[in-house]
Amino acid sequence: MAGGAQAESGAKFEVTHTEEEWKEILTPDQFYVLRQQGTERAGTSPLNKEKRKGTFVCAGCNLPLYSSETKYESGTGWPSFWKPLDNAVGKSEDRSWFSVRTEIHCRRCGGHLGHVFDDGPKPTGLRYCMNGAAMNFEPASS
Repeated sequence: MAGGAQAESGAKFEVTHTEEEWKEILTPDQFYVLRQQGTERAGTSPLNKEKRKGTFVCAGCNLPLYSSETKYESGTGWPSFWKPLDNAVGKSEDRSWFSVRTEIHCRRCGGHLGHVFDDGPKPTGLRYCMNGAAMNFEPASS
């Protein structure tokens, strides 16, 4: 299996596919981010401007990840949240880019979502800096 926490740790996830299956399921941008631990260019995701009430879900397996209630403008160019939904994400150590960061991945399919930093707003003080390509948005029903 390519990419994400699954490839790094050998962990087992509920949703698995071969690399070829992932390439058929995902767009090239989604595959690059979710399965190859890529990062989209800052400011390129339409999800940066998403202001409606709803839920941000994993583009790989549709697991609900973040509520719009926890989204905020961080000024970084990526969708940012101060808290994930319960039982939505997992963490792993990322030693790329000559530093140690905490990678955030989907707990169901292992897809790479982004990183978490400790410079976010209250009440958590955390900034979950996510790649928009890793997620889809589902608006709340009226």
